[in-house]
Amino acid sequence: MIFEMTTQVRVSNIREGQKWYETLLNRKPDFIPHEGFAEWELIPGCWLQVAEGIPTEGNGPLRLGTTNIEAEKDRLLEVLEMDDFEIYSRPEVPVKWGTFTDPWGNRLGFFEYLDKSEEQERVKMIIGKGVEGNENQIKDRI
Repeated sequence: MIFEMTTQVRVSNIREGQKWYETLLNRKPDFIPHEGFAEWELIPGCWLQVAEGIPTEGNGPLRLGTTNIEAEKDRLLEVLEMDDFEIYSRPEVPVKWGTFTDPWGNRLGFFEYLDKSEEQERVKMIIGKGVEGNENQIKDRI
């Protein structure tokens, strides 16, 4: 039985990497088990690990769900001074998405549900609470 997951990206400098991912995720790590390693629980049972080491070329992308892809893109372009990236959509795909890289070459991205009622149901299922009245918790997690 599979019940949790982790994914790991590597950065050549953990201090810079942790700071970059804190900005990306809008929060400090949930767990720092030892030097050279930081972890964020993105949603219950789903962990992103940032480890100091040699970045893996060509990995990913790890795409993170967001309720407003344009706003997240604008925020990152401003606060992380990263390169612009395209946002795509196709009629047969229920989300729009975009891909970017961190300074170490790890491929990341965002996606946003086009059907907002489907999005609310997904958030409710994952977080276990209704969307209304829980905006801060939801913003902290997605």
